[in-house]
Amino acid sequence: MDFLHKALAVALLAGLLAAPARAQWREWDSDFDEDKKPWKEIEAKIPPYPKPANLLPFEGGGASPHRFFIDAQSLSIGEDEVVRYTLVVRTAGGATNVSYEGIRCDQRHQKYYATGRADGTWERARNSQWRRIELREVNRHHNVLYQDYLCAGEGRKSTVRSVEEALQRLKYGSPRPADAG
Repeated sequence: MDFLHKALAVALLAGLLAAPARAQWREWDSDFDEDKKPWKEIEAKIPPYPKPANLLPFEGGGASPHRFFIDAQSLSIGEDEVVRYTLVVRTAGGATNVSYEGIRCDQRHQKYYATGRADGTWERARNSQWRRIELREVNRHHNVLYQDYLCAGEGRKSTVRSVEEALQRLKYGSPRPADAG
């Protein structure tokens, strides 16, 4: 029994001595999970309704008969690392759908903040929740935005570096071969 008490005392002392070293190590290791602050979404401010002159077309997937546009004036990257934008979809049947949305690259999620009305005003989304961006055969525009234009880095886990970079990608295409993460 005496040996067991000594072993426990040594283990306790070793743990106490190692704690300051672990705390110091965590100070410089920004990837340590316990030290990361929980993610908090900032309030999304609805932008002005899009003007046709500010719309940038993008390919929403070869199987879709619709035409897709991003309003260049609405594109932003928040402190919460959410890329927000106004999406305009002109359907093959002639309808136009407008929505203000966000993409979280680190989670591969998309969210609707508001939908546009025919009179050029906004209505806040009723069920504004983050949803996983799934790969689809038809109407895969959210996946295309995630994969080709708004997210970058290894595994597309981070946002593009700036709004300017996103606009360049939308205007001239994504640098996929060099940035194939």
